[in-house]
Amino acid sequence: MNSRVLVVGDVMTDIIVRPEGPIVPGSDRRAEIRNRPGGSGANQAVWLGAAGADVIFAARVGAADRTMYENYFRGLGVVPALAADKDLPSGVLVTILDPDGERSFLTDRGANLNLSPKDLAEDLLEGVGLVLVSGYSFFASGPRQAVQSLLVSARQRGIAIGIDPASVAFLAEVGPENFREWVGKADWLFANESEAEQLTGIADFDDQMLDLGQQFTHVVIKRGRFGAVLGGRNGISISRSAPLVEVVDTTGAGDAFAAGFVASMMQGESHEVCLEAGIAGGARAVQFVGGQPG
Repeated sequence: MNSRVLVVGDVMTDIIVRPEGPIVPGSDRRAEIRNRPGGSGANQAVWLGAAGADVIFAARVGAADRTMYENYFRGLGVVPALAADKDLPSGVLVTILDPDGERSFLTDRGANLNLSPKDLAEDLLEGVGLVLVSGYSFFASGPRQAVQSLLVSARQRGIAIGIDPASVAFLAEVGPENFREWVGKADWLFANESEAEQLTGIADFDDQMLDLGQQFTHVVIKRGRFGAVLGGRNGISISRSAPLVEVVDTTGAGDAFAAGFVASMMQGESHEVCLEAGIAGGARAVQFVGGQPG
């Protein structure tokens, strides 16, 4: 199996807002406001680079930002394959943090919405052992068609496919049945508990795994502070707990989990070790503000 990972997903600028207290409608509230690089696909790529993986990242950004982003990703061990959009600016995400570290998002995907088949040329698959796709790429018709075309080529080449649903709100908006049909059969699914329930319409944890295992060969369900489980059509096969850490910001924790898991898998580690590496990555990510390693 080739060891290179191709990540496909969004590039965003994260504007992170931590109010001192409840927002006051029509008036002021002091807050800590920071800008950080983000985007689910970008986060996964950077975390993979930090783990020493061989990773290439395909996305679309505003034309004025492409050189800056290319230099940024190269500096973090990621090979950038970025298309430049002359019409739309790079995406922006406003994250509002509550005192418990939970977050709410306001999203302008910008240039990400114009991702096209020519941005995902088949030669990106050379030497690739796994294509890891952020669910955001399926939520708009243009990027969806581009990714679906790439996945057809990946399947023809026998390249493994991993899917991260990415957003329970967008899953509900487009409909879980549609999302599952768009994605098709895949080798890996990395979902959190809310996404797993949304995708299946099933509340029972074990039954969610059985249902998802009919479509995805391997299913990983991320359970936050409770750890994670791995299984498939025969149910849960591995379960691991998470360490107790101080939660500062949960942004990017799922991306760090997926990257830790995938980086270990590409090194030939057992599924048990991969699950533990994913949990360790997620635990690290929640201890600082932002979705990418500092």
